[in-house]
Amino acid sequence: MNVLIVGAGGREHALAWKIRQSPLVGTVYCAPGNGGIAEMAELLPVRADDLEGLLAAARQHSIDLTVVGPEHPLTAGITDLFEANGLKVFGPSRDAARLEGSKAFAKAFMKAHGIPTAEFRSFTAAERYDAERYINEVPVPIVLKADGLAAGKGVTICETKEEALALLDSMMEGKKFGDAGLTVVIEEFLVGEEASVFAISDGREFVTLIPAQDHKRILDNDQGKNTGGMGAYAPAPVITEELLERIRRTIIRPTLVAM
Repeated sequence: MNVLIVGAGGREHALAWKIRQSPLVGTVYCAPGNGGIAEMAELLPVRADDLEGLLAAARQHSIDLTVVGPEHPLTAGITDLFEANGLKVFGPSRDAARLEGSKAFAKAFMKAHGIPTAEFRSFTAAERYDAERYINEVPVPIVLKADGLAAGKGVTICETKEEALALLDSMMEGKKFGDAGLTVVIEEFLVGEEASVFAISDGREFVTLIPAQDHKRILDNDQGKNTGGMGAYAPAPVITEELLERIRRTIIRPTLVAM
């Protein structure tokens, strides 16, 4: 079968490398891809956010399966579009992708369904003064998150209230993260190791992949700013089998039922 990979980063490079190893796969295409991906897949000159262009390319090249890497086309509804046109695609629907595309939605979803999460409040630009008052009421460090997609750079840990207030101003007034920062999630700071557990679901059942950790801060001893994840390793030793089973029961299963 022919496979189309959507995206142009390291994630898509890894997907192309692995997918082409399958004996079931004929030709691997990537849109738009990059120089490294070109060594193992045929590149198509279509942007990852051009959903109609991707649909046309999938039809033109007789694509049997499309695998979507970036968040933007998923939150824009590429899965819904392809499925409506009878094409198979690996990626969540627009509604399910809101868990990634809106931090405020994801936090409210977790609270509504009893999924453990840090304490938080969300504020729109119209509620800026309420946000400032909230910052002055809660202890520091405090975490500010741009609600929308910000290429992994929308989360900042503020060590002082002054830093948090200045960041809030730059997000809501200065539009530091564009429209993604017009709604801000202000969240309790939690101490500990961070790891990721990914689940693949057909809407009814799920399987979990090997737990992974990415490299968050740029300096030793967590002294620098968040990088958005510069590389990752798996398995993550901090996720034991016992903890993984708890995650399956208390996070993944409730999310699947609620969706």
